[in-house]
Amino acid sequence: MDNFQIQTAQNVTIDQNLANYFERAAAFFIDILILLAYLFLVGFIFPLLGASSFAVSMVVTLPLLLYHLVMELAMNGQSVGKAAMKIRVVCVDGSKPKAGHYLIRWCLRLIDISISFGSVASLFILFGGKGQRLGDLAAKTTVISERNRVDFTQTIIMDVPENYQPKYPQVTIFSDEDMRQTKAIYMKAKRQREYHLINKLHQQLMSKMEVQPQEKSLQFVETVLRDYNYYTQR
Repeated sequence: MDNFQIQTAQNVTIDQNLANYFERAAAFFIDILILLAYLFLVGFIFPLLGASSFAVSMVVTLPLLLYHLVMELAMNGQSVGKAAMKIRVVCVDGSKPKAGHYLIRWCLRLIDISISFGSVASLFILFGGKGQRLGDLAAKTTVISERNRVDFTQTIIMDVPENYQPKYPQVTIFSDEDMRQTKAIYMKAKRQREYHLINKLHQQLMSKMEVQPQEKSLQFVETVLRDYNYYTQR
């Protein structure tokens, strides 16, 4: 899984996991199946109702045309396919896209996917560096994976390399329960991009430990968790 770093408005540096090409392709085909099922239902029901050809064309064309725009607006950066694959559209600075971002992506689908049969999007996603198709580049967005790849999220356990050098012996003032709660808040805030919570953790830990860390908020909290594991495992 590729990743890239973003700098948030709260001055937190965080890694994001990019959705890979196959996840995005799978989401696309799930959406295609949904639209095909919709076409089948319309083609079956409307002749029975004796609807006019104009009404049929409107009912068929508009949902097909607007599906991705409407779904991403309504589902916070996801279509049904993206939700199934646990991927989501975000801005490259980590913030939530606004309607204008989704509109730009949707407008450029014509070039990215429709006219080129997906070849333009594929080339940009595979070789662009941040998993961005042409529409993403124009809108300053990308697509990230939200799959949980972290083990032991409900415990205090953090991976500590054998040659790890701790920085804060003051962490021993905390209990296992303190660190369990700290880790739970940290992991949830990181996953949901609630960076203000990470900043609050940073301030609380810094105050209780009476230290002046040089790291930014996310790195400091991670270091405290690893240091605690280092000292309590020995």
